[in-house]
Amino acid sequence: MTETRQARTDASSRTTLGKAADENFPVAPFFLPRAWRDDLMAVYGFARLVDDIGDGDLAPGGADARHLGVAPEAAEDRLALLDAFEADLRRVFDSTPRHPLLRALQPTVRRRGLAPAPFLGLIAANRQDQLVRRYETYDDLLAYCELSANPVGRLVLALTGTDTPERIRRSDEICTALQIVEHLQDVAEDLARDRIYLPAEDLKRFHVTERDLAAPTAGASVRALIAFEAERARALLHAGAPLVGSVHGRLRVLLAGFTGGGLAALDAITEAGYDVLTGPPKATKPSLMRQAGAVLLRARREG
Repeated sequence: MTETRQARTDASSRTTLGKAADENFPVAPFFLPRAWRDDLMAVYGFARLVDDIGDGDLAPGGADARHLGVAPEAAEDRLALLDAFEADLRRVFDSTPRHPLLRALQPTVRRRGLAPAPFLGLIAANRQDQLVRRYETYDDLLAYCELSANPVGRLVLALTGTDTPERIRRSDEICTALQIVEHLQDVAEDLARDRIYLPAEDLKRFHVTERDLAAPTAGASVRALIAFEAERARALLHAGAPLVGSVHGRLRVLLAGFTGGGLAALDAITEAGYDVLTGPPKATKPSLMRQAGAVLLRARREG
């Protein structure tokens, strides 16, 4: 590989990993042991890249497609890219992957004994995004979150060696809630991609049309709908919060950060008057710290 091509490859990977700063919560905060931070960033690199493929947000230059062995004429075909990415993921478990982010993931998979299923779930979610643009019911949306969000929490528990059936159940509640919160923040952005993650049955219930969602600001019916979905997410976060008290040390702080990040994002949505159409309401750092601290305090009391 020439130096120029290597530079483009490195830049592509840095672009993907650099998006960690824009998440609702720290992906690999400084207080974690170095080995945990490295493993979390390796898993994040995978999750971010598969989302970028599904959203058509890959770094320019086509380096990712080349690494995956996708012909230049198919470099914009998201399904072809996802198929190639899945094939390369399977190499993580039995040979040598081609993509640099998957090569970086391989030591984590081997060291922590991670299974393919959560990674395959994230790929399946992005494949579904290419085929399913609307969700009729809340249960349909939950089934999507089972693929798109819950595997992330399961991977965190697995790489920290704390995965038990009860913790996985609580983690799923938190991760589903975080996915719903992200959908609420990104209603306008998702609609621009011809995707709506608000259940159609709820749009009907609140008399909201797709034209209403395309407006520059939210009317009363849209605000009522967003408030309803936000309370659903808040209830899920509170239901999953006992997960935080079931672990100890720095992992407890990390999980409190995830949960507090979701609650702080919901606070931002509430403070915006549930108008998510003018731009994604984002949690402030003080709000995130306050909510994470409150989650930790409850964990200590209940523990």
